This record gives sequence, structure tokens and C-alpha cells, in this order.
Amino acid sequence: MIFSATDLEGVIAIDLDLQHDHRGYFARTMCRDEFTRQGLVVDYAQDSMSFNQIRGTLRGLHYQNAPYAETKIVRCVQGAIYDVLVDMRPGSKTYLAWQGFELTAGNGRALYVPEGVAHGFQTLADATVVQYRISAPYAAHAAAGIRYDDPLIAIAWPEPVTAISAKDTSWPALERYEERCQLRAVRALTGNESNA
Repeated sequence: MIFSATDLEGVIAIDLDLQHDHRGYFARTMCRDEFTRQGLVVDYAQDSMSFNQIRGTLRGLHYQNAPYAETKIVRCVQGAIYDVLVDMRPGSKTYLAWQGFELTAGNGRALYVPEGVAHGFQTLADATVVQYRISAPYAAHAAAGIRYDDPLIAIAWPEPVTAISAKDTSWPALERYEERCQLRAVRALTGNESNA
């Protein structure tokens, strides 16, 4: 596996080290020793997957509050997605910055998403399947999210939204979170006026 830092603190892109022969290729998608050497979480509580029937489907942006926060490894195994991460950790150097990544069945890339980073994606193809490896069991009472179209984050989604859940359109705007009311002042002081 090939581990690469991203623009978001603690988020790692994981590319496959493909071993080709006449049959195709073989690659490891998880290795406890390699993850340990990188300082990444190696203990996962559950694996999940989502099937998304139509192009333009949007899921997210989701995370869980402490002490139920999750680390995730996300990979597209059929079709293609535009995967978006938003740093929701107030102490992070990249707090409230976002970054998008194209994950496809063809490129095999995965993202290591640490605790406190919101995750969402939009499908770029019909019949897209996304797999998740998650470090903590889901706790409904700790579920949190931000709107995909929140103006303070201003994510540039590549497609018109064709399908989204009612839950994902009902997350409160970031301005309504008391601890984030000073976002503009913080950005002005730090010069962080643009997204990652």
C-alpha cells in the first residue's frame, strides 16, 4: 500500500500497490503491520457498504460525536464517487476546511478518515457501491452531520443532486452551532479564507 498525506490534518490517501500478472492483479487493502507503522488505527468494529442506484446520489456529511467518534476507511468498489471530507475538530490546523477526492473501482484508492472528520460523497456513476471499515459501533444518539450545501463550507459538488435523504437535508446550518459562530472571525485572523 502507498500512504500519502492530504491537505487535511490526519487524513491519509491509501493507494494500492498492484502486483500484476497475466490473470490481472493482486493487492492488499489492509495490513495491520503497515497501518501500525503509519500510526493509524488497526482495530475496526464493523464493515459496512452502501449501494447507490443512480448517478448524482449524495450521502452525508456524517460523523459521530465523542466518545463515540469513528475512524473510517472508505473505498469505492463499483462505479465512482466524489468523496468529501470536512474537518470538524476545533483544535485542528485544518478546522472547517474541506477536500474532495475521486474514488473509483478502477483506481482502488481508499481514504483514512480520522475521528472528528465529517464524511460524505456523491456518486459519479449508476450502481455505485462504497465500502466502509469503521472503528466504533454506530451510536444513533451520537450521530451528527452538516448540510451538503452549507454556505460556510461551500463544497463544490460536481453533479446536480438526484437523490438525498430527508435526514441529510435537515442537518442544521453551521452558523447555528454556538461553538462555530466565530468562524468568520477565526478565518479572518488566520487568513484561512479558502477551502483545502
